[in-house]
Amino acid sequence: MGATPLAAFLSLALPADMLTTAQGRRWVERFFTGLRALAHRHKVPLAGGDTSESPRETRDANGLILADIVLIGLVPTGKALRRSKARPGDAIYVTGHLGGSAAELAKLLKQQKPAQTKSTRDHPHLYPEPRIAQGRALLTRNLATACIDISDGLSTDLAHICRASGTHAEIDQSALPIHPQARKLTPEAALHAALHGGEDYELLFTAPATTRIPKSIARVPITRIGRLTPKRPATPLLTLITPNSARTPLKPSGWQHFTPPGRQNR
Repeated sequence: MGATPLAAFLSLALPADMLTTAQGRRWVERFFTGLRALAHRHKVPLAGGDTSESPRETRDANGLILADIVLIGLVPTGKALRRSKARPGDAIYVTGHLGGSAAELAKLLKQQKPAQTKSTRDHPHLYPEPRIAQGRALLTRNLATACIDISDGLSTDLAHICRASGTHAEIDQSALPIHPQARKLTPEAALHAALHGGEDYELLFTAPATTRIPKSIARVPITRIGRLTPKRPATPLLTLITPNSARTPLKPSGWQHFTPPGRQNR
């Protein structure tokens, strides 16, 4: 939303016996090492939270680990980047690349051993990068009319903007910046990952078509992928324009909150 990070709060629930084993203690140490490293990079103190014992399910002898993180930021009154300020005619943009997290997760689920990787842009699922500088630039330079991060999938999160702003949208398939991880998949799977995969945590934002949007912000590329259109009866909320100029309805098929896992659209 364009805010300057202020503080983080962590609520962590662990199995009762986790800290009594060397393996359990190593997991906790590695968890906090990663958390502190990212917090230090963005000057965000861990200001508080809570710890408790997690429930143990009979089918999982190792118990459950539950982590809930709340982040607080500061933004001038009335200036926060919201979902509801987009207008018909606005262009649609994304930061970075799409589909990498879903593609990497699919690969990890097929592996027998945990992945051993370093924090690089080539591993968006294991090491997502918060687009703090990019969000701040969109706000301070008055570039964006609406903004959301792509956590549930491009199709679902763009639908959130459209519903909040009272618009429809068209996406140019050939313009989608597909992540190299996703390009290793079949073309159909790569497109599905880019449109619906989610957890890319890139910024999806809109801006007036006449606004000059830079090609990159803080070394992260910006790509124009479509436009908003007026809301009209009997027309789809989202339309995908294929490389041969065909127009097909695009159903929001990313993560649906409060929907049972077996009934998700993915």
